[in-house]
Amino acid sequence: MTLQSYFLRYSPLLLIAGAMPVSAAQPSANAYPSIDAVQSATSEETPSKYAPLFADEMQRARRFVDRMRANGIVVPLPKDPGGGYTHEQHKDNYRAIYLSGQLYRLTGEQQYADYARDVLLAYADMYPTLPDHPARKNQNPGRIFWQVLNDAVWLVNSIQGYELIRDSLSEADRDNIDNNVFRKAAAFLSTGSAATFSRIHNHATWATAGVGMTGYVLGDDELVEIALNGLDKSGKTGFLRQTELLFSPDGYYTEGPYYQRYALMPFIVFADAIERNQPERKIFEHRDGILLKALTTTVQLTYDGYFFPFNDAIKDKSLKTDELYNGVAIAYGKTRDPALLDIARWQGRTVLTDNGAMLARDLAAGEAKPFPFASLLLRDGPQGDKGAVAIFRNGTGDKHQALVLKNSSQGMGHGHFDKLSWQYYDNGREIVTDYGAARFLNIEAKEGGRYLPENKSWAKQSIAHNTLVVDETSHFDSNTKLGDSLSPTQLFYTSDNGIQISTAEMVGAYDGTRFTRTMALLNVKGLEHPVVVDITRASSDQPRQYDLPVHYDGQIMRVGFDTSSNVAGRPVLGNDNGYQHIWVDAKGKPVDASNAFVTWILDGRFYSYRWVPQSGSEAILAESGANDPNFNLRREPMVIQRVAGGKDAVFASILEAHGRYDGAVEKTSLSDSQIKTIGLIEDQGSDVLLIETLGGAKAVLAVSYDPDASKKHSVTIDGQTVSWTGFAAYIDMEEG
Repeated sequence: MTLQSYFLRYSPLLLIAGAMPVSAAQPSANAYPSIDAVQSATSEETPSKYAPLFADEMQRARRFVDRMRANGIVVPLPKDPGGGYTHEQHKDNYRAIYLSGQLYRLTGEQQYADYARDVLLAYADMYPTLPDHPARKNQNPGRIFWQVLNDAVWLVNSIQGYELIRDSLSEADRDNIDNNVFRKAAAFLSTGSAATFSRIHNHATWATAGVGMTGYVLGDDELVEIALNGLDKSGKTGFLRQTELLFSPDGYYTEGPYYQRYALMPFIVFADAIERNQPERKIFEHRDGILLKALTTTVQLTYDGYFFPFNDAIKDKSLKTDELYNGVAIAYGKTRDPALLDIARWQGRTVLTDNGAMLARDLAAGEAKPFPFASLLLRDGPQGDKGAVAIFRNGTGDKHQALVLKNSSQGMGHGHFDKLSWQYYDNGREIVTDYGAARFLNIEAKEGGRYLPENKSWAKQSIAHNTLVVDETSHFDSNTKLGDSLSPTQLFYTSDNGIQISTAEMVGAYDGTRFTRTMALLNVKGLEHPVVVDITRASSDQPRQYDLPVHYDGQIMRVGFDTSSNVAGRPVLGNDNGYQHIWVDAKGKPVDASNAFVTWILDGRFYSYRWVPQSGSEAILAESGANDPNFNLRREPMVIQRVAGGKDAVFASILEAHGRYDGAVEKTSLSDSQIKTIGLIEDQGSDVLLIETLGGAKAVLAVSYDPDASKKHSVTIDGQTVSWTGFAAYIDMEEG
């Protein structure tokens, strides 16, 4: 039997020569069209002549599956937490089942179907006997893995491989696997884990996707319905409701970029299955095309391919991940957007599906266009009214600048207490940093790969972020439920005409206190690189201590003010709320903006952080890592501005990149700040930050905080009147 005739016989949904898909009321056991058919309809290629990216993927899959086959059928009794032997073996098994199915479809080689069958038969013997996982902890337990989430991931992957071999099995083997693996797994993840299945959360996304895809493969309408609309079928929970509540109208996922990447796979892969089996649902058109919009937004939430590490994020995650290989291929199949080919080229990977073959072919044909990374305001919340993420970009390529402002919602249980925080990227590096999660994912030696205790005691706490901290306590007093109920308000945003400014306000993070933060990415005349400007204004109903930290990467080159350094032993900054993890290296009290600065170097470029000292303020140079007996924390530097004893405070600061150090030729240029001074003028409710360079250029960022876009404002600086219209403006003093 030829491969083409095999698929004509076994693929009821084969889309070839004008054939129509079967009725959605009769879900197919193998809903995939043949890649041969796709190619014969669109090119003169033969099945053996795939585009290089796809051919490489096939070889990679062959090597992995052949190595697994050589080791025999290994389905151990579950025992270990994340990173342990049994955990990793079951992960390898679901990957092998998935890839074996794809290779069988592509090559027709029975050995791949036989191997996937035999692995699944071993699971059929074991799965019905499994109790809750022995390494379960605080999370809802799985059967194969220590938490139920991983069981859902196993099902999402395994059911896709099984779909492609199921029609090749004997009736006895098919019934055994259907009933003792997939029906039981679907029952465990749905009615057996109802609390997880009914959440509006990424764990439920994986569970509903696995159960729904199982329903399509087994022809079980009940499983499909509860996956789409919840266990009670009301639509108040389930997959469709998750698409409505977890994404904003701009495609931003409430848990942040890291979990947007993770949740995207079940969202997109299950949607693809829905589209193939029930095209009348028009799932990719649902909610104004939210899933495809979310894919594009996910890509926008990166710098040099790496995700902005909001919330519980592992910082080494990039677009080179299975979730995005699948997502980019499926999105390209739906949209033919040539910018997605550019992302696939950066990834250097695809998936062994029709969409992956099409993507690889078009990439090889030179149809890619640069992905349009842009300055964006991404609203948060289902209605777009739960704050926002503001992204400002300057320049092009992998060494452009990006300023990222997290004015978004809490992000549920994975959220951190860091309203109005920020990060900055330049020269291909993260300069002003976010800690992300305290976790060594799937490294058994570190709490079994789970989140470390320091994730709560440090990473989630406000002082671990670049945000305002009041009285050494964290936002919302570290209460996630309270944090979920209150969000920042995005007051102003513009990225027009080269002027990039954002203002947001937070009320309720602290009782009786509100704070407003204006940040901008500005090109100042005579400076080679843009300048980040920060004006943070706080007011309270009683005297407070205000701390404003900046966490950075690099080695200090110069401190502009005198310090008292702790050279023999470092004291700890505080007792709780993250302060117990901060070593104090030095303290000082800069006199004015001319000496209130710290300069550091990173990757051959210098950075100077300069601020306007407030009356009675001090600066603290510090490092994370105190009270960490198990060496769980990274040692990272920070500088903290501290103001104590007043009800109100205004922090005005800038970050400037300058100069170059070339170690190869031992040459240094412009290692000192090129800004002479900065100053802040407060006038009739407006804040005006003046920047003066060593070259004599002067510019101001003026903020009125007045929402009337037509209202005119002015302030006098050194006898010169500066005027602007609307909420905020950037003004070159020479131009007036």
